[in-house]
Amino acid sequence: MSKVKYRESLVISVTELKQNLGKYLDYAARQNDVVITKNGRKVARLTAYVTDLEQYFTMKEKALDYQYGGRKVSYGEFIEIAEKSTLRMEFINGEIYLLEPPSVRHQQLLARLYLVLDKYFRDTDCHVLFAPFEVHFFKKDSKEPDVMQPDVVVARDLKDNMTEKGRYMGTPTLIMEIVSPSTRTKDMIDKLNTYALSGVEEYWIVDPTQKKILLYSFKDSEIDKFGVYAGREVASSFVFPGLNLEAEPLFADLL
Repeated sequence: MSKVKYRESLVISVTELKQNLGKYLDYAARQNDVVITKNGRKVARLTAYVTDLEQYFTMKEKALDYQYGGRKVSYGEFIEIAEKSTLRMEFINGEIYLLEPPSVRHQQLLARLYLVLDKYFRDTDCHVLFAPFEVHFFKKDSKEPDVMQPDVVVARDLKDNMTEKGRYMGTPTLIMEIVSPSTRTKDMIDKLNTYALSGVEEYWIVDPTQKKILLYSFKDSEIDKFGVYAGREVASSFVFPGLNLEAEPLFADLL
């Protein structure tokens, strides 16, 4: 159980607050509480604003054996937090990862991928879905699933694996992730491992920094085939014949 850390408190009078409001607002914003007194009696507390997620963890700190930012929660606790929060988040190996808003470059690439995939999978039994879309991945020999929001999901089993709340609990056939400097390690190691162990058949990593496409296919929870494509080279799906993507035009003229 992690220890509760109490923040430093500064005690001032109502008069002092009125005379130096800006000063004490800055003090509170630095995660230091300001206790306000009136006629020698404590009547209010000025404290830094926290998000709903931070507030949740503060309230649960004495009751739950969790960690966050290097700390862990259970799958059930994650679901409870996610349902109450407006933040986008993923749950990987027992840890919560907050998702940053996508960049313009990311969205440009997502739009280009959509055009290719929509054309290929139209009038097929596969469904193409884009983030934000939550997928629960049940890894081989794992007690709890991982919960992620892949950039692109291609699923054959969507209709048969939707819960009453609209959660997809099946296994995508193909997944694509657009990596950024902040997600590179997670996408190329943690997510690759989860996808392989969860029965995903193919994983594409689109890397705008290096202008490369990395392609993995999985068999029996291990990497079966692997390819790297750049320039005029064409990435061709191992699972879906005729699904091709040339690297150079994909990355051309990105902002």
